[in-house]
Amino acid sequence: MSKEPLKKIGICADHGGFELKEKIKSFLKKNHFELVDFGAMELDETDDYPDFVIPLAKAVAANEVFRGIAICGSGVGACVAANKVSGIKAALITDYFSAHQGVEDDDMNIICLGGRVTGYAASEEYVEVFLNAKFIGAERHLRRLRKIQKLELKNRE
Repeated sequence: MSKEPLKKIGICADHGGFELKEKIKSFLKKNHFELVDFGAMELDETDDYPDFVIPLAKAVAANEVFRGIAICGSGVGACVAANKVSGIKAALITDYFSAHQGVEDDDMNIICLGGRVTGYAASEEYVEVFLNAKFIGAERHLRRLRKIQKLELKNRE
């Protein structure tokens, strides 16, 4: 996987994604990524994904971590919550192509997965390609991202 210096990766999950998070953590450690775990630290069926996803998203937006991995039962709630943080471009990923294309074209910085719907082998592939993908920065991509940034700035007013 990565031969570069350690990259700090943020990861989080609620109860619906807890088991998958723990498996992905092992995979990332084995592949020499430094992890920051934003929780949950134990399985608690009553926890809420925003309590973990929002701190993760804020850390990604502040460049405290390189990229983030957010997991809930379906991945949808994690994606919705992450995208409420300015500077975040999160997507629910269910295929290999989107896992790298989201970074290459759209500068995606958080991958969202469904712990109840994404198999371990598939999630490992998606995470690996997401973390190794690089933003291309073509003019058409930059133009589109500037439109989104303009909206974010307007919404702050």
